Amino acid sequence: MKSILVMSVLVLLGLSTAIAAAHGGGTNKQGCHTNHKTGGYHCH
Repeated sequence: MKSILVMSVLVLLGLSTAIAAAHGGGTNKQGCHTNHKTGGYHCH
């Protein structure tokens, strides 16, 4: 049971990393950029 929990956590971490890196776009020197489709601005 513990190994299933550990594997689930690892899979979720892997997916969240893939999602976070899924968009391109250059960043400024603060590590931020504007999403030109939505107008949103965010930092990494």
